[in-house]
Amino acid sequence: MIIITTISIFILSFLVWLANRFLPFKICPICAGVSGTWIWLIIGHFLGYQINLIIPAIMMGGSVVGMAYQLEKKLPAESSDWRAQLLWKILFIPVGFILAYSILIKGWLVFSVAIVFLLGISFLFLSSSNKSDSNKETIEKLKQKMDKCC
Repeated sequence: MIIITTISIFILSFLVWLANRFLPFKICPICAGVSGTWIWLIIGHFLGYQINLIIPAIMMGGSVVGMAYQLEKKLPAESSDWRAQLLWKILFIPVGFILAYSILIKGWLVFSVAIVFLLGISFLFLSSSNKSDSNKETIEKLKQKMDKCC
């Protein structure tokens, strides 16, 4: 099973790498390869195929941590303090593991609560980044106007 899983990760990653040449946005090929593989493994399990759930569980954990670190890069500048980043990871990663586990055991109520929590903290932590980005853009535009003016 691990050989099939590894081949799947390689193939899906390669396909996403190729697709990135044509897409207007970029997708991390290895992230897509790993998550795509565990998704089809879980679907196969739900359809009754014999899947050793340890394999998708490991990959789901990697996806949770990878997602936390990718989203951490999008934290606003004022959250660049190590304490804010640590709080982000302390909240996101363990609840992400609960979410992943709830998928494996078909615990849809726990899944729903975990997804709402993760969306909520993501909104709280990341929403001010849009404000700071728009503030930076406004400041830049004002600087340009002042340069042209005088």
